[in-house]
Amino acid sequence: MDRRSLIKHAGIAGVLAAGVAPAVHAQQAMRWRIASSFPKSLDTIFGAAEVFAKKVGELSGGKFTITVHAGGELMPPFGVLDGTSNGTVEMAHTAPYYFFGKDPTYALDCAIPFGLNSRQMTAWMYQGNGLSLMREFYANVGIVNFPMGNTGAQMGGWYRKEIKSLADMKGLKMRIGGFGGKVLERIGAVPQNIPGGEIYQSLEKGTIDAAEWVGPYDDLKLGFNKVAPHYYYPGWWEGGPQLTLFVNKKAYDGLSSEYKAMIETAAAYAHTDMQAKYDAKNPAALKTLVSQGTKLHPFPADVMNAAFKAAEQIYAELSASNPAWKKIYADFSAFRRDQNLWFRFTENAFDSFMQRQKL
Repeated sequence: MDRRSLIKHAGIAGVLAAGVAPAVHAQQAMRWRIASSFPKSLDTIFGAAEVFAKKVGELSGGKFTITVHAGGELMPPFGVLDGTSNGTVEMAHTAPYYFFGKDPTYALDCAIPFGLNSRQMTAWMYQGNGLSLMREFYANVGIVNFPMGNTGAQMGGWYRKEIKSLADMKGLKMRIGGFGGKVLERIGAVPQNIPGGEIYQSLEKGTIDAAEWVGPYDDLKLGFNKVAPHYYYPGWWEGGPQLTLFVNKKAYDGLSSEYKAMIETAAAYAHTDMQAKYDAKNPAALKTLVSQGTKLHPFPADVMNAAFKAAEQIYAELSASNPAWKKIYADFSAFRRDQNLWFRFTENAFDSFMQRQKL
């Protein structure tokens, strides 16, 4: 009886009893690299790539080794899209909205202002048309994409001076990633696209007036509260920003079906693990920030309303000029409409009640 027939008829118990190694041990040893857009100091967002690499190693019995490299180590943090596309590295882990300058459609694989929250984004990717639509888009640059992490809804950033009304946004120089900068520009601010590792120095020197990153846990580690006392919420440009694993398509196509399955499985594991870490770590970090003098503020209503109106105008303009955006955004926005209807009666009602209780 040949190996394949034995596995089919004996089952896993019989295979192990017969001393036949699982198919993974017959795989060719592989060594790949993954370029991150993030600094090693951020154990949550950079750490997701390490979680992924470790899981692939475990699933492959050590046959498939992936080394993780921080932003700037192999290439600039914002160079990972081109680096993966042209095969300089096999993989990258990044926030796709960093590349909205190449095509705004990239942002739909991460977050757009007033978009989906994290659960809705995951639902759109895995159970809606999100993953298939984005796969079609990424095929144009030779990349296969996998969802790999989400921070959950973010904070609205750190400001050197208090924002009391929309007028205070005029001329404000703010570090903001991705699409949010386009909206801020419409309401009078001056967006700056700066990698995470360079934000603190820019705030400290006064090169910028404000900056957003993620939320309390990462922001505390980066020390933003030491150079900007006012902390705003919510991060309306990032209601559920998804991180993405880029895989060079030629390299991916050359893998066995087992190794492809390991990448998909490990990426999904890291996807869930990242948000679990943020949800677990952010509460204590926020308490610490407040105890150190951080001043929490909600964005003024006129800022929120103006930003929403500007975002809707931008999306309409893009739908009229960018076929790729139009196709994907139409599906995205329809999904968002139904999700918000559902969440209104369930998540929002429950959360609102619970947050009013004295537990």
